[in-house]
Amino acid sequence: MAEPKRCWTTSDAAYNAYHDDEWGRPVTEERGLYERLCLEGFQSGLSWLTILRKRENFRAAFAGFEPDRVARFGERDVQRLLNDAGIVRHRGKIEAAIANARGTLACREQGNPLEQLVWSHRPERHRPPRGNGDWKATTPESTALSKALKRAGFRFVGPTTVYAAMQACGVVNDHLADCFVRADVEAAIGEAALP
Repeated sequence: MAEPKRCWTTSDAAYNAYHDDEWGRPVTEERGLYERLCLEGFQSGLSWLTILRKRENFRAAFAGFEPDRVARFGERDVQRLLNDAGIVRHRGKIEAAIANARGTLACREQGNPLEQLVWSHRPERHRPPRGNGDWKATTPESTALSKALKRAGFRFVGPTTVYAAMQACGVVNDHLADCFVRADVEAAIGEAALP
Protein backbone atom coordinates (compact mmCIF):
# COMPACT_ATOMS: atom_id res chain seq x y z
CA MET A 1 0.00 0.00 0.00
CA ALA A 2 1.33 3.43 -0.94
CA GLU A 3 2.23 5.99 1.70
CA PRO A 4 -0.34 8.78 2.01
CA LYS A 5 0.60 12.15 0.51
CA ARG A 6 2.12 14.32 3.24
CA CYS A 7 3.56 17.83 3.26
CA TRP A 8 7.02 16.42 3.87
CA THR A 9 8.63 13.02 3.51
CA THR A 10 10.37 11.37 6.42
CA SER A 11 11.01 7.86 7.65
CA ASP A 12 10.71 9.04 11.27
CA ALA A 13 7.46 7.71 12.73
CA ALA A 14 7.26 10.44 15.39
CA TYR A 15 7.64 13.16 12.77
CA ASN A 16 4.95 11.54 10.62
CA ALA A 17 2.64 11.32 13.63
CA TYR A 18 3.29 15.00 14.40
CA HIS A 19 2.36 15.90 10.83
CA ASP A 20 -0.71 13.67 10.71
CA ASP A 21 -2.16 14.27 14.17
CA GLU A 22 -0.92 17.62 15.41
CA TRP A 23 0.60 20.10 12.93
CA GLY A 24 -2.01 22.62 11.85
CA ARG A 25 -4.74 21.38 14.14
CA PRO A 26 -6.24 24.28 16.10
CA VAL A 27 -4.66 25.14 19.43
CA THR A 28 -6.97 27.60 21.13
CA GLU A 29 -5.97 27.54 24.79
CA GLU A 30 -3.35 29.72 26.43
CA ARG A 31 -0.99 27.00 27.68
CA GLY A 32 -0.79 25.27 24.31
CA LEU A 33 -0.12 28.50 22.44
CA TYR A 34 2.52 29.55 24.96
CA GLU A 35 4.21 26.15 24.62
CA ARG A 36 4.24 26.28 20.80
CA LEU A 37 5.66 29.81 20.76
CA CYS A 38 8.43 28.75 23.15
CA LEU A 39 9.24 25.55 21.26
CA GLU A 40 9.36 27.40 17.95
CA GLY A 41 11.78 29.84 19.58
CA PHE A 42 13.95 26.97 20.81
CA GLN A 43 13.86 25.48 17.30
CA SER A 44 15.40 28.60 15.75
CA GLY A 45 18.55 27.45 13.95
CA LEU A 46 17.85 23.77 14.63
CA SER A 47 15.80 20.97 13.10
CA TRP A 48 12.20 20.68 14.30
CA LEU A 49 12.85 16.97 14.77
CA THR A 50 15.42 17.87 17.45
CA ILE A 51 12.74 19.79 19.36
CA LEU A 52 10.12 17.12 18.78
CA ARG A 53 12.40 14.45 20.26
CA LYS A 54 13.07 16.64 23.31
CA ARG A 55 9.50 17.89 23.79
CA GLU A 56 8.70 15.79 26.85
CA ASN A 57 11.97 16.93 28.43
CA PHE A 58 11.01 20.54 27.71
CA ARG A 59 7.61 19.98 29.31
CA ALA A 60 9.20 18.53 32.43
CA ALA A 61 11.83 21.28 32.62
CA PHE A 62 9.32 24.10 32.10
CA ALA A 63 6.59 22.98 34.53
CA GLY A 64 4.32 21.66 31.79
CA PHE A 65 4.49 25.10 30.15
CA GLU A 66 2.09 26.47 32.74
CA PRO A 67 2.66 30.23 32.31
CA ASP A 68 1.83 31.06 35.93
CA ARG A 69 4.53 28.69 37.17
CA VAL A 70 7.20 29.53 34.59
CA ALA A 71 6.70 33.27 35.16
CA ARG A 72 8.06 32.73 38.71
CA PHE A 73 11.32 31.15 37.46
CA GLY A 74 14.43 33.02 38.53
CA GLU A 75 18.20 32.80 38.05
CA ARG A 76 18.41 29.51 39.98
CA ASP A 77 15.96 27.99 37.48
CA VAL A 78 17.94 29.39 34.56
CA GLN A 79 21.07 27.68 35.92
CA ARG A 80 19.14 24.43 36.44
CA LEU A 81 17.92 24.57 32.84
CA LEU A 82 21.38 25.37 31.48
CA ASN A 83 22.54 22.13 33.11
CA ASP A 84 19.64 20.06 31.72
CA ALA A 85 21.02 17.96 28.83
CA GLY A 86 17.46 16.92 27.90
CA ILE A 87 16.64 20.35 26.45
CA VAL A 88 18.35 22.92 24.24
CA ARG A 89 20.72 24.69 26.62
CA HIS A 90 20.78 28.21 25.24
CA ARG A 91 20.62 30.99 27.84
CA GLY A 92 18.83 33.45 25.54
CA LYS A 93 16.15 30.94 24.60
CA ILE A 94 15.66 29.80 28.20
CA GLU A 95 15.33 33.39 29.38
CA ALA A 96 12.94 34.05 26.48
CA ALA A 97 10.66 31.19 27.60
CA ILE A 98 10.48 32.78 31.05
CA ALA A 99 9.87 36.24 29.57
CA ASN A 100 7.18 34.73 27.35
CA ALA A 101 5.40 33.30 30.40
CA ARG A 102 5.44 36.76 31.95
CA GLY A 103 4.21 38.20 28.65
CA THR A 104 1.38 35.67 28.63
CA LEU A 105 0.32 36.85 32.08
CA ALA A 106 0.60 40.48 30.95
CA CYS A 107 -1.69 39.80 27.99
CA ARG A 108 -4.20 38.15 30.30
CA GLU A 109 -4.06 41.03 32.79
CA GLN A 110 -4.52 43.60 30.01
CA GLY A 111 -7.72 41.92 28.89
CA ASN A 112 -6.26 40.54 25.66
CA PRO A 113 -5.40 36.93 26.56
CA LEU A 114 -2.81 35.15 24.44
CA GLU A 115 -5.37 32.97 22.68
CA GLN A 116 -7.38 36.03 21.66
CA LEU A 117 -4.26 37.92 20.56
CA VAL A 118 -2.90 35.05 18.45
CA TRP A 119 -6.17 34.12 16.77
CA SER A 120 -7.02 37.76 16.03
CA HIS A 121 -4.15 37.63 13.53
CA ARG A 122 -5.68 34.83 11.48
CA PRO A 123 -5.68 35.89 7.82
CA GLU A 124 -9.08 36.43 6.25
CA ARG A 125 -8.01 34.51 3.18
CA HIS A 126 -5.31 31.91 2.82
CA ARG A 127 -4.67 30.01 -0.38
CA PRO A 128 -3.67 26.35 0.08
CA PRO A 129 -0.02 25.84 -0.84
CA ARG A 130 0.43 23.59 -3.88
CA GLY A 131 4.04 22.70 -3.16
CA ASN A 132 6.78 23.33 -0.61
CA GLY A 133 7.86 26.37 -2.63
CA ASP A 134 4.51 28.02 -1.84
CA TRP A 135 5.16 28.16 1.91
CA LYS A 136 6.06 31.59 3.13
CA ALA A 137 8.55 32.41 5.87
CA THR A 138 6.55 35.41 7.05
CA THR A 139 3.27 37.14 6.31
CA PRO A 140 1.87 40.56 7.16
CA GLU A 141 -0.15 38.84 9.91
CA SER A 142 2.89 37.13 11.43
CA THR A 143 4.79 40.42 11.35
CA ALA A 144 1.93 42.22 13.11
CA LEU A 145 1.57 39.44 15.70
CA SER A 146 5.34 39.44 16.29
CA LYS A 147 5.21 43.16 17.06
CA ALA A 148 2.22 42.73 19.38
CA LEU A 149 3.93 39.90 21.26
CA LYS A 150 7.14 41.91 21.64
CA ARG A 151 5.14 44.84 23.04
CA ALA A 152 3.75 42.40 25.64
CA GLY A 153 7.30 41.37 26.64
CA PHE A 154 7.78 38.22 24.53
CA ARG A 155 11.22 37.36 23.16
CA PHE A 156 12.46 35.09 20.35
CA VAL A 157 9.22 35.81 18.50
CA GLY A 158 10.35 37.26 15.20
CA PRO A 159 7.94 37.10 12.24
CA THR A 160 9.39 33.79 10.95
CA THR A 161 9.15 32.08 14.34
CA VAL A 162 5.65 33.45 14.83
CA TYR A 163 4.56 32.23 11.39
CA ALA A 164 5.85 28.74 12.18
CA ALA A 165 3.77 28.82 15.38
CA MET A 166 0.74 30.05 13.43
CA GLN A 167 1.15 27.07 11.07
CA ALA A 168 1.62 24.62 13.94
CA CYS A 169 -1.44 25.93 15.83
CA GLY A 170 -3.83 26.03 12.87
CA VAL A 171 -4.09 29.81 12.74
CA VAL A 172 -3.27 29.14 9.09
CA ASN A 173 -3.78 25.77 7.44
CA ASP A 174 -0.56 25.35 5.51
CA HIS A 175 -1.02 21.68 4.69
CA LEU A 176 -0.43 21.24 0.99
CA ALA A 177 -3.53 21.22 -1.19
CA ASP A 178 -3.10 17.49 -1.90
CA CYS A 179 -2.01 16.49 1.63
CA PHE A 180 -4.19 13.70 2.96
CA VAL A 181 -4.98 15.50 6.25
CA ARG A 182 -5.65 18.99 4.85
CA ALA A 183 -9.45 18.58 4.77
CA ASP A 184 -9.53 17.15 8.31
CA VAL A 185 -7.45 20.06 9.59
CA GLU A 186 -9.70 22.57 7.81
CA ALA A 187 -12.77 20.92 9.36
CA ALA A 188 -11.15 20.96 12.84
CA ILE A 189 -10.42 24.67 12.48
CA GLY A 190 -13.99 25.26 11.38
CA GLU A 191 -15.36 23.35 14.37
CA ALA A 192 -13.00 24.87 16.94
CA ALA A 193 -14.36 27.37 19.42
CA LEU A 194 -12.03 30.12 18.26
CA PRO A 195 -11.39 32.99 20.67
